Amino acid sequence: METREVEEESLKEAVEEEEDDEHGSKERVLQKYFLMEWELVKSLLNDIVSHGRVSDPSSVYKIRSIMDKYQEQGQLLEPYLESIVSPLMFIIRSKTKELGVSSDEILEVIKPVCIIIYSLVTVCGYKAVIKFFPHQVSDLELAVSLLEKCHNTTSVTSLRQESTGEMEAKCVILLWLSILVLVPFDISSVDTSIANSKILDELEPAPLVLRILEFSKDYLSNAGPMRTIAGLLLSRLLTRPDMPKAFTSFVEWAHEVLSSNTNDVMDLFRLLGAVEALAAIFKVVVVSWRGLLTLEEKFKDSWSCQACCTKGITLVMNNLRSKVLQFIVSHTNRQAGTRKVLLDVIPNVWNDISILMKSSTAARSPLLRKYLVKLTQRIGLTCLPYRSPSWRYVGKTKSLGENISVDASGKCNHGVYMDSTNQGDNSSYLQDEEDMDVPDIVEEIIEMLLTGLKDTDTVVRWSAAKGIGRITSRLTSALADEVLSSVLELFSPGEGDGSWHGGCLALAELARRGLLLPISFPKVVPVVVKALHYDIRRGPHSVGSHVRDAAAYVCWAFGRAYYHTDMKEILGQLAPHLLTVACYDREVNCRRAAAAAFQENVGRQGNYPHGIDIVNAADYFSLASRVNSYLHVAVGIAQYEGYLYPFVEELMYNKICHWEKGLRELAAEALSALVKYDPEYFANFVVEKLIPCTLSSDLCMRHGATLAAGELVLALHQSGFALSIDKQKKFAGIVPAIEKARLYRGKGGEIMRAAVSRFIECIALSCLFVPEKTKRTLLDTLYENLRHPNSQIQNAAVQALKYFVPAYLVKGDGENLDNITSKYLEQLTDPNVAARRGSALAIGALPYGFLAKRWRVILLKLCNSCAIEDKPEDRDAEARVNAVKGLISVCETLTQVREHPDTHSKEDDLSLFLLIKNEVMMSLFKALDDYSVDNRGDVGSWVREAAMYGLEKCTYILCKRDSMGFQGKSQEVDSVLKMPNRDLENNQSQLLVDANLATSLVGGLVKQAVEKMDKLREVAAKVLQRILHNKMFFIPFIPHREKLEEIVPNEIISIGGLQDSLRKASITALLDYLQSPETEHTERSSREHNLCTDILWVLEQYKRCDRVIIPTLKCVILSGVFGHSATKHLTTEILFSKKILLNMEGYTPIFCAAVLDSLGVEMKGSKDFSKLYAGIAILGYIASIPESVNIRAFSHLLTFLAHRYPKIRKASAEQVYLVLLQNGELVAEDKMERALEIISETCWEGDIEEAKQRRLGLHDIAGLETGLLPKTGNGASNKNDEKRATAIDENASYSSLVGSSGF
Repeated sequence: METREVEEESLKEAVEEEEDDEHGSKERVLQKYFLMEWELVKSLLNDIVSHGRVSDPSSVYKIRSIMDKYQEQGQLLEPYLESIVSPLMFIIRSKTKELGVSSDEILEVIKPVCIIIYSLVTVCGYKAVIKFFPHQVSDLELAVSLLEKCHNTTSVTSLRQESTGEMEAKCVILLWLSILVLVPFDISSVDTSIANSKILDELEPAPLVLRILEFSKDYLSNAGPMRTIAGLLLSRLLTRPDMPKAFTSFVEWAHEVLSSNTNDVMDLFRLLGAVEALAAIFKVVVVSWRGLLTLEEKFKDSWSCQACCTKGITLVMNNLRSKVLQFIVSHTNRQAGTRKVLLDVIPNVWNDISILMKSSTAARSPLLRKYLVKLTQRIGLTCLPYRSPSWRYVGKTKSLGENISVDASGKCNHGVYMDSTNQGDNSSYLQDEEDMDVPDIVEEIIEMLLTGLKDTDTVVRWSAAKGIGRITSRLTSALADEVLSSVLELFSPGEGDGSWHGGCLALAELARRGLLLPISFPKVVPVVVKALHYDIRRGPHSVGSHVRDAAAYVCWAFGRAYYHTDMKEILGQLAPHLLTVACYDREVNCRRAAAAAFQENVGRQGNYPHGIDIVNAADYFSLASRVNSYLHVAVGIAQYEGYLYPFVEELMYNKICHWEKGLRELAAEALSALVKYDPEYFANFVVEKLIPCTLSSDLCMRHGATLAAGELVLALHQSGFALSIDKQKKFAGIVPAIEKARLYRGKGGEIMRAAVSRFIECIALSCLFVPEKTKRTLLDTLYENLRHPNSQIQNAAVQALKYFVPAYLVKGDGENLDNITSKYLEQLTDPNVAARRGSALAIGALPYGFLAKRWRVILLKLCNSCAIEDKPEDRDAEARVNAVKGLISVCETLTQVREHPDTHSKEDDLSLFLLIKNEVMMSLFKALDDYSVDNRGDVGSWVREAAMYGLEKCTYILCKRDSMGFQGKSQEVDSVLKMPNRDLENNQSQLLVDANLATSLVGGLVKQAVEKMDKLREVAAKVLQRILHNKMFFIPFIPHREKLEEIVPNEIISIGGLQDSLRKASITALLDYLQSPETEHTERSSREHNLCTDILWVLEQYKRCDRVIIPTLKCVILSGVFGHSATKHLTTEILFSKKILLNMEGYTPIFCAAVLDSLGVEMKGSKDFSKLYAGIAILGYIASIPESVNIRAFSHLLTFLAHRYPKIRKASAEQVYLVLLQNGELVAEDKMERALEIISETCWEGDIEEAKQRRLGLHDIAGLETGLLPKTGNGASNKNDEKRATAIDENASYSSLVGSSGF
């Protein structure tokens, strides 16, 4: 009892410790929930900081790989940024001062550090990172000099994986300068180059500034990230109050760039950089001015609410208030001065933009149009004074105190917006709005932004939509209404999908900013509803998914922006359309977007009927599958009031006539799934709408309507609703009407044939009344469809025939039954292969009554059809496959009915089963030898696959008959089946399944189980498994049954095979078997010993047989596909790497020695890369073990350092390096450093003579005798080496090897 109490107490403490994050240390909480690899990163950073530089280059790439994993969740790294960035920037700053900018070593120090910092910039964004950059005034000149040093170096490669840090260093220093240029002093006072010279002219830029401008202009022509960062630097530098001349000079330069019209690629990059820099400059002024004015307003408002207790405190606070306001006003005036400078250059800049936007250069570059739209909107914001419009909709309070006061007073000010009904002070403000002076250029700017909403690229439309929202926020309510009207004009029917998409984005931006007032909902909501269903057919496809997605975004913005009292009626209008899109849209992103918009509205708009239940049903994951959305999610939602009929209308008018065939079929099923909620509505309204559509001139409409009509009939029947005779006749007349209209002809005839077959199947299942004349018409239709060469049409016809014949023809006279059967039998030998295919399947679909009289003829004819045709021109694999399938179906139909003894004679029964055994089974065994090949490949594999399934079913049929016994001797046969095989041999005459049949069956399946095709092996293995372990029937006389039932497959060859899925599964099974924790140590050792014995047997038995040897070697050492680089071949280590074959005590040296003997034979003169790589890796592992055999393996490995193929030399050198690090006994301790130096500094892929000399040096260091080395490495004898000089071009033979090896 005490022990139990202690355990409970400790468990309670552990749970409390785990859950108590509130009182835990910050370090532990951060490590638990944020950067999981912080300990590793911290240790690597400590090493870098302690050395003052990056001592190990691999640490940089380790940190970068860790940071890259947080690309989508960069905020998780922000708590660590100061700990990472500050010490690294200190290294850059201190080392630059210590070594000097002129030193060549400085770049080697800072480049690896900059790679780490820049990786943080890419993950977290530059704004989060530069907060921790040093910003002392003295660092400005230092950073400029360092940038000048980096500017003169070029990147070795443009690949990020192989970057040496040039680009990252430039980006980081540019970002550092963007902080330093904000120093609150005149830059000329910081520039030491003019300290002793005469004073510059007033506002003349300092030399330091000119250097920054020069570098920045160069980077504006760059295609990399330096262009954007250089624009940021220029925006902060040129907007300083002491830079008017520098700014004017830059604008003139930009004017020259914007005016130039060339097709040179570098000029395009320069043009992009100039426009981007101008946009950044205007953004700085707009954002700074708006922020200072907003701060002043908030400061005045908050100060007016304060109350002080004493007169002394009041005086002190008033003094502080005046100083703070003076500071804000001074900075506001400074920004106002900068704005005035921008206003002076706007006419010229706008003229350049207007011309450039209409040029062919902009038409070819979406990125340029995007920057031009950004610059346009920022020019407009500069022209308009910042203001917070009083007419803007306020959907929620932004202060917790205001919310509390609202709740306490019982009043709510949500949803307030200004209009003409407001009184008091607001009327005077509106008077000021009417007197507001709007520059003429603003109208042109809005016009260009509205044009941008129609752009062909999404990024341009998105930027234009944001610009519309920002500029509208500075206009009067009357002008804002005009803008809204212009936006709504984009939704006219004559506009393209780009206009509709841009209009939706603009509406969403206006709604998010409170600029779309509820009074405008009657104009806006109908447009949004149309956009939710926007889908325009364009040839064989349609466009509009982006419009529907944007319309869902508008609905989402409505939910976030407006109070529930204003949205109550609107949500009632939008909800059915949102859920219709969420359930029935073709694109998954639209379904999810609509569901997200509905969820947002339900969550923010209060108690919506069944809102939570619907949100739970239509969640992100349930809508991922289109089938699940149509057949399950939509059906679940339709049970709630208000959704059934919108769903039906969507399916009827938009989905069953959709351009995609699969969607029409799915829509027909979805429509039938809704019948149970209102069968009468479907029988009266929906059916009347669908039947005329089956004769529509539009192929999509008549195809979908035909499918939907059939599915509705079946659903009404299943729901117990009885159709009137008139409606049944209408349904029965659909197919004759289609044939009369000759709608099978021309384009779409095949689609209609399959749909008609499905329709016939549905009316047969529904037992619909069909006149006799119509029955013959339907049967003829199925007959024609069975002769069609399209396999899908044939399968649909067979499925329909399976139900049509029992429903309408079984009660007919016997002569008609015989005629139908005879017709299909005759077609088995028809020259038309399509007729042979369909007739074989049709015979298999016939019921017992059609087969009973002529079963022997039917079976024999089908058996003949399973064989390969004598004439080559008559051979058809699909016909033989269908013959096998039909044969099996006939056998099942005949034997299932004969289980009842009253329906047949015993003699006839016996002859049937004997025929199945002697003819059918033999035909199926012959089909296993069908290896026919045509231009499609091994088409005989289709026949073999069908034959394996057929053999399984026929075996069960015979075993079932054996279990029933002949002439009623059921109990005797049951007792016989339970006898051992030795006793069964004396009773084989009583059984249909004898030893010969069982042997042939297992032999045929095992043969297919070792085929090269994955699918056949899988089918054969599953069939064999079901036969061996069947619980209903015991198949006797299976040879070596105990062995077959053992779960110890031969894993060797399959593990090293090329199929990745097979290899992985085999690896897992083998390792689980060898390393099972449930087995004892002695048993495990026995398994390992047996495995080693088998491996050595395979290596000896299949010597020089690469098909077996290479997979075996890979099994021994590696599992993986080797890449182009030799460094990639150590990917997955199996047996040696798991120490499985190295812990067998005394047997390990024997096994390794035998493997080395085999490698000496296999690798001698080999040109197979896979074999050489695997052998080298095995040599490396054996050389690493502490056994005497390691010296032999090491000497063998050294020979490959002089192999004639460079990549083999390189791979060998890597293995030698690893071996020396792992096994220090191979080389004397005082010579180890020299050996590692030779390996690492030699270019093994270079000259082969140099490689040979280096190899001899390693032999001497290791104390090996050169004369006793094995001769396996070069693929040529020493005699040939002596005769042939170095004139042989090794690259020529190597290139041929690479070409033949598929590298």
